[in-house]
Amino acid sequence: MIIYGIPNCGSVKKAMDWMKTNNITFEFHDYKKKGITKKKLKEWCKLFGWENLINKAGTTWKGLTDDEKNKVVDEASAIEVMMNNTSLIKRPIVEANGKYLIRFKEEEYAQQLL
Repeated sequence: MIIYGIPNCGSVKKAMDWMKTNNITFEFHDYKKKGITKKKLKEWCKLFGWENLINKAGTTWKGLTDDEKNKVVDEASAIEVMMNNTSLIKRPIVEANGKYLIRFKEEEYAQQLL
């Protein structure tokens, strides 16, 4: 199982704490240190939709110029901006035995992972 995210994100911390409480072993993939591949982002776009991968409520999106925001119009442009600004990717994303979860929702985690 892999949890993708950044270590100082509250939702990522909640997900990792939930995993530890439920004795679930996981690997943490830190976007800031390890980055993310275009292949992985394409895979997630197919699963979640590119619009659902971008965290438009966060400070990273708000910090982009209007020109940068307006260029995000399709999957390719979304992947490009997410690769250059990994904090834009909604988090956490969990991959576990063919199951994929986005964001932390305790009920969903319990249903899918326990």
